[in-house]
Amino acid sequence: MTEVDVPQTRPPEPLSIHIIKASNLKGTKGDNVQITVKVEFGEKQLGESPKVDCVPDTPAEIDYTANLNCTFEDPLVLDEISYKPVVLTVTEVLPKEKKQKEEKTAQLGQCTVDLLPLVKGATRHHYNLVINPLPGSPLETISPESPKPEMEVVISVQESLLEGTQINNGNLMTLTIETLYAPPETWAMTGAQYAYAAALPIPVSADKESPIVFANGALKPSIDKEAPNRQKKWAVPGSAQGNSVYIPESFLPPDNIDDEDGEFKNKEERDHRHVAETEKLRVTWNTERRSYMDAMATKSFQDKIAKCRYWPVEVMRLPQPAAAKGKKDDEGSISYHGVAFVNLAPLLYPGVKRIRGAYKVHAYTDHAMHEKTKRKTGFGEEAGKIAFNILNRNSASPFPKKAGKEGAEKKEKEVKKGASQTIKSDTGSEMEGQAPVNVEGQQYVDAKSYVMLEISLTRPLIPKRPPEELARRVAEYIPPRPLFPKRTDGAQRAVEDFHNQVGSVANLILDEFRDQFGDILKTDDEPQTVEAMESRRQKLIYELNSSGKYFAFKEQLKYAVVKIVREKYLKTSAFEDRQELQTFLSELYVYLIDQMHVALGKYLALEDQAPIPKPLTDSAQLKHFAREAEVNGNYELATKYYQERIARNRNDPSHWFDYGTFCLYINDITKAEECFKECIAIDQKHLQGLLLYGVVCTLSERNEAAETFFEAATCVDPKSILAWTMLGLFYDAVNNEIGAEMAYLEANKLNQAAAVAEAKALREEEIVKDRLARGEHESEDKEVDHDQGGLAPPSVPDIKQPSPPSSDKPPTSARSGKGSISDRRMSASKRSDTYLHPDQSPQLQGSKMKTDSSTSRPGSQYRMGSQRGTPQPAEETEEPPVREPTPVPRSSIYMQVIEWLIEVKAIPFTERALAHELLSPMGGPTSAYHINYARLKLQKKEYKEAENSLDEALQFDYQNPDAWALMGHVKYMTNDVEASRDCYERTISFTIDAAEMHSIYLRLASIYLQEEKFSNAKNTFLMACKRSPSCVSWLGVGIACYRLGELAEAEDALSEANILNNTDPEVWGYLSLVCLKTGRQLEAEQAYKYALKLNLVDYDLLTEIQHVQQEVGFGNPEF
Repeated sequence: MTEVDVPQTRPPEPLSIHIIKASNLKGTKGDNVQITVKVEFGEKQLGESPKVDCVPDTPAEIDYTANLNCTFEDPLVLDEISYKPVVLTVTEVLPKEKKQKEEKTAQLGQCTVDLLPLVKGATRHHYNLVINPLPGSPLETISPESPKPEMEVVISVQESLLEGTQINNGNLMTLTIETLYAPPETWAMTGAQYAYAAALPIPVSADKESPIVFANGALKPSIDKEAPNRQKKWAVPGSAQGNSVYIPESFLPPDNIDDEDGEFKNKEERDHRHVAETEKLRVTWNTERRSYMDAMATKSFQDKIAKCRYWPVEVMRLPQPAAAKGKKDDEGSISYHGVAFVNLAPLLYPGVKRIRGAYKVHAYTDHAMHEKTKRKTGFGEEAGKIAFNILNRNSASPFPKKAGKEGAEKKEKEVKKGASQTIKSDTGSEMEGQAPVNVEGQQYVDAKSYVMLEISLTRPLIPKRPPEELARRVAEYIPPRPLFPKRTDGAQRAVEDFHNQVGSVANLILDEFRDQFGDILKTDDEPQTVEAMESRRQKLIYELNSSGKYFAFKEQLKYAVVKIVREKYLKTSAFEDRQELQTFLSELYVYLIDQMHVALGKYLALEDQAPIPKPLTDSAQLKHFAREAEVNGNYELATKYYQERIARNRNDPSHWFDYGTFCLYINDITKAEECFKECIAIDQKHLQGLLLYGVVCTLSERNEAAETFFEAATCVDPKSILAWTMLGLFYDAVNNEIGAEMAYLEANKLNQAAAVAEAKALREEEIVKDRLARGEHESEDKEVDHDQGGLAPPSVPDIKQPSPPSSDKPPTSARSGKGSISDRRMSASKRSDTYLHPDQSPQLQGSKMKTDSSTSRPGSQYRMGSQRGTPQPAEETEEPPVREPTPVPRSSIYMQVIEWLIEVKAIPFTERALAHELLSPMGGPTSAYHINYARLKLQKKEYKEAENSLDEALQFDYQNPDAWALMGHVKYMTNDVEASRDCYERTISFTIDAAEMHSIYLRLASIYLQEEKFSNAKNTFLMACKRSPSCVSWLGVGIACYRLGELAEAEDALSEANILNNTDPEVWGYLSLVCLKTGRQLEAEQAYKYALKLNLVDYDLLTEIQHVQQEVGFGNPEF
């Protein structure tokens, strides 16, 4: 037989629990107490410490160690260690009395040791645990001000329980079932009592799942309020009792509803949640269960979420454990079987480790389970048996047990009836074609029941790339451009450096000369002699030598000379022959003198050159001219303007970005990519450049690079709605549904936060205005009172009335000053008036509150409030004030992105965003949607679809200037001149301007020119010039003035146009006409030659010029 290779199993690892000392204990008969500590893990007792005497003010040194062997043969051993605590029970050993044979003991308290740090990879952990008193223990009599009983414990292992691969690839899941709210109406606190359980499957290996059961649910009334800092319970507390069933330092988080991941988040559902959590019964677990998943189980968990995002959490009611042993007829019988489908897709978001929220409970049926989770059946029956076993083993069950044969038989019948009804309804009659029905489970749906739960992981299933890595990847794709160009040390550069240094030294020498002899040369009018010049030269040399400046100038030139020797003459080593050295020095001297003269000539010649004039147009004007040419379809001229902006400043990323968007519009993807590359190379954090480079990569099907740039944009500005929405649109393009959902969710959160911030700012602004207005009004009242002198009536603050007990509350309380319903519906600014004014006295405010209260609720000042029947003020019974409506964003995230995408001409992404806007709850086929859809169709030159969309938009808002402007553009592009003129005139007549008025003015004025309405054309062109002057607008003014015979104004307008663009042949042509009409032959011929040189193609204008030339007899140099 061949030996089969058996994989080596790690030997057992002893896990030691070392109890160091205990302090502040109190015994039955005083502070001196003798104790022992029993150590238990689950149902296993690990040992008991020897007796130790404990005295006040001195910790008792216990120094006892118990060991727990951790065997690695069972793959679930780590899972068991993660969720089971070690229970330490402190027992008092009472002194023996006379004639007493055995010692008596009394349990004082317990504490639980959490082994979780060892499962996370630690080898040692130190605890200072509070000893919780057991019922009847003398520790209960310790006052809150006194030090609490404590125990110092250290847990440790020799080697980490997890190896390196297990730490990196495994995961620890923490499940917390909190509360089931709004249970079925038939559940009651009286009558037969039941146990309540929740269960869900967890993968324990690659192909196996095991149900995790929470069996300690308790039905509680609404008056039993939950503490704000609720502590989590152990899922399997073992022998722990009292407060020891709570996990130390583990509390339920008080999350905001907006931050939850579940359901029940809109306004109506929030109202239902408020009622359910304050006025109805609930089932409370507040239990945490940990589960260790190895690498295979983690991968299986991730794959199952990716295939089906919904995970079942089953809820059920169980019969209470029977008092008599041996009766197992009810074992595993479940009723009111419901299921909540938890969306675990957020756990596949990059970097997400935790989800928490409220999830609706549905009636359980196999059909619904299969439809939602792709599972054939649930774990209900198996979970019921597990829960029943847990309840039977729990000796400290919180449920009261009914004695008596009748009660037991009655309860048994009820349970069996409910169980049979549930089973029958679960299976349903699918064979007969009818939908399965769960009668009891349907009560969850009718009551709108929901369960609060939390699932967290130690490591995210999908790790999120950190911003540093994304920045590095972006730099790998597009290396950043250095702020200054790299310095190249060539021969030519060495000579240029020498020229610069010579010019610098010459400038310094001239400054020194002017300081010494400048005043003398200005006042001395006699002719300069050779002797005087020589004297000044000697004095200058002496001053340079004596002051050390000569040496400084020589040192300044030394480095440049050394570079010439190395780069020009390639001499880097010492000369061995002295004659060769002298020859080289002579040659070098001659060369340096010649180059010195060249440098001095260049330096002195600079003074005589005329300064380069500054350009008449700035970058913003050039961009405006480029957009104007783009709208007019003159792409060649637009390209010229964009390139001129880049030539003026190549280090401005916005210049490259604008040129790239233009190339994207004309479908030159290659050039657009180069432009966006340059933009990012200059500024690695240029948000819009990163986004559009990602768009270009997507169009080129380079999805990995595109994802890097989109993610980098979200890291550059994590609060950018644009960046997150663009990332979602990209994930849509590559069919990554979960990624798109994550990005859109983040964008919507930011959009809502922006709306809240905006509403808050407006509210604060209104409050400030109201305070200022009140301050002015009160100052006027004070002046009036002062003028009235002694006849003034007593002021209101002098009126004092007794206040009800509730008026001692601060006036800013949620219930103060809000008696009537009409007051609750006031606006934010008016509602602020009900608070205390800065100059009002508390007595006045109290009386005012009392008056409002008595007016709104007559005859109901007091009520019987508490269980003892103590009368309390009526204000305590008033319902809380109506919550202010949550601010709604002005537009959806898609609409905000659509407007930007249309601006940058990213057509494929615009179409995808418009599709989302159409299906968005905040969007739909609105006026804004149709307008932007028409803008997209205009860019694609699909004029019929654009016109249809604009017709729809005008049905929503007939006075929308943007819709009429776009309709005018559609008619203009389809040569429907009359209709386009009517649309443009209507747009101008509105009190609100359209988003882009310049093109409207230009096209309307050009229509007026075609219709020979020159006066209207002139006025319209002038309106365009007033808003944003350009060559085209001034040319239009010039043409209109020329046709009106206003030659002087025409020449002025054409001159303005020529200044803004001196390469427009049409401008030169009309200037030639003006000069011909005014009899200026030379200027007419010059303008005509420029028009022909710049390739004037307007045949009608050329014919008119030639006709006028024949009339006046000059203007054409050819004849």
